[in-house]
Amino acid sequence: MPILGLESVAVVIVNYNAGSLLTTCTVAALGQAQQVIIIDNASSDSSLSELESRLSTENRLQIVRLENNVGFAAGCNTGLNISTQPYILFLNPDCILSPGALQCMIQVMKTDPHIGMVGGYLINPDGSEQGGGRRAMLSPWRAFVRAVGLYRLEKYWPQLFFDFHLNKQPLPHTPVEVDAISGALMLVRREAIDEVGSWDENYFLHCEDLDWCMRFKQKNWKIIFVPDAPVTHFQGTCSHSRPFFVAWHKHRGMLRFYHKFFRRQYPGILMGLITVSVWLRFVVTVVFYAARNCYRLLKPKHE
Repeated sequence: MPILGLESVAVVIVNYNAGSLLTTCTVAALGQAQQVIIIDNASSDSSLSELESRLSTENRLQIVRLENNVGFAAGCNTGLNISTQPYILFLNPDCILSPGALQCMIQVMKTDPHIGMVGGYLINPDGSEQGGGRRAMLSPWRAFVRAVGLYRLEKYWPQLFFDFHLNKQPLPHTPVEVDAISGALMLVRREAIDEVGSWDENYFLHCEDLDWCMRFKQKNWKIIFVPDAPVTHFQGTCSHSRPFFVAWHKHRGMLRFYHKFFRRQYPGILMGLITVSVWLRFVVTVVFYAARNCYRLLKPKHE
């Protein structure tokens, strides 16, 4: 039986070594939703044991332990297949819902049956808006601008070097339609999923949310950003320990996304340029991480 005061939402949280944040995230979600499902991607830390110790008697919580790390998209689909509510909130374990945030998002969702996806106001721990929570359409040119860092020139030539991240623009006062939101916080209508399809499991980590947003748009479902539904995101909690692994899958996901949606629409030379720029960006990222690790190893330790 539904519990009064809680939204008819199933919260799906894909966990991988989120530590104590998993418990904090889950407690906040249980305070606002009818159902919470944890899909654990073979974590090796104490996140699940801490959660079970704290919430051992909570019958609205379901934990699924996977034997292997199947990736974010596949984990989301596992939770989706278990969920029973008409709305599903895909939530990162390092995201903490503010009181009333889910209710605010649901209210917006219910104003229009053509709204398929809603995202809240993702903020950093210091209260600043986080990049990725609201985004414009990712065209091949914007992909190139982002991949090689030319978006830093946006303040000089905004039309030419427009960044698809919109967090540098003024925060809207009311909910607005956008092209994409972040997979860290994604409230979705089940009817829309039935038409669009589930997450693309060919992505392991990163860009699967952009893929889903693109497919929602192709099916004419609206995506709405809600500025008065704040959620604190401790970004990178689950990935900081494996930067090279994450970087590889991030850039691989970029290429899959670009080629999946733009290969037939744009000249091969442009797609080749994007491919080269993405892998160049990956090399630069690897060199940066390697140099940083070397610096830490060689840095004199103060007594």
